[in-house]
Amino acid sequence: MTSLATGVTGAGSVAPETPVRAGRRRGTGAWRYAVLLLLGLYFVVPIAASVWFTIRDRVRGGVTLEHYIAIPGSEGFAEAFTRSLGLAGLTVVLSLLLMVPTVVLVELRLPRLRTTVELLTLLPLVLPPIALVVGVRSVLAWAPDYFLNTPLAEAFFALQEPALPWILVLMYVVLALPFVYRALDAGVRGADLKTLTEAGRNLGASWPRVLVSVVLPALRTSVLNASFLAFALVMGEYTIAAILGFETFPTWIVRVSGSQPVLSVAVSVLSLLVTWVLLMMISALDRRRGTKETA
Repeated sequence: MTSLATGVTGAGSVAPETPVRAGRRRGTGAWRYAVLLLLGLYFVVPIAASVWFTIRDRVRGGVTLEHYIAIPGSEGFAEAFTRSLGLAGLTVVLSLLLMVPTVVLVELRLPRLRTTVELLTLLPLVLPPIALVVGVRSVLAWAPDYFLNTPLAEAFFALQEPALPWILVLMYVVLALPFVYRALDAGVRGADLKTLTEAGRNLGASWPRVLVSVVLPALRTSVLNASFLAFALVMGEYTIAAILGFETFPTWIVRVSGSQPVLSVAVSVLSLLVTWVLLMMISALDRRRGTKETA
């Protein structure tokens, strides 16, 4: 009995190892905070330098907001910014109209095609945008060369209308497919769509009604994330618009940077702040929804 008690006591002697593990965990946490601090400095320092560059008064000294106040009245700003907002809105709408039914159909009816759809949506990441836009520009050049005075040429010209270039919308939809699909697919995997759609159908709702009244509310956060990603992509895309010769918000920033560098940096900082605000709003809505579901 004594030896048995000694053995049991020895078996329980592993308890002192707990402080060592706790120390290791505390050390790991310190490294995590150090890495986060370095990453924060990596992002914050350039932004802070840009803000100081735009608010520093080089004549009288001190701080001024004149460059930010001058943004709305700058030549070409309103037109370029409005055009980019229109392109972003159309891109978001077309992307959601294309991908929401696709993701739901793959989840409910065609699960075997999930891999195929994923590969297709990844193609825009494989094909460089510069190669895509050069190919599109070559095709658009066929209109005056080969199809002049034909309905096809008129369609090509309509796609390139400077006020609202639909060719940019179509190309932005293609570029946004990987991000929109990933955001929607993550939401679909986390929601029990089969049960929700079957309940809606059993109650007599049509498939369009189920999609609008059942699926979209269940995927609200994913739809917001997908919309935000598509919106941010359009508002920051420069290469395609510049090569096709359209002035959008990013191309306007580059154009005025030569003559008004402080103004261009101020606009860039302001657009970054707007993007952050939108991201925080989406995060707040997501947390609010999670709190309601928990309650």
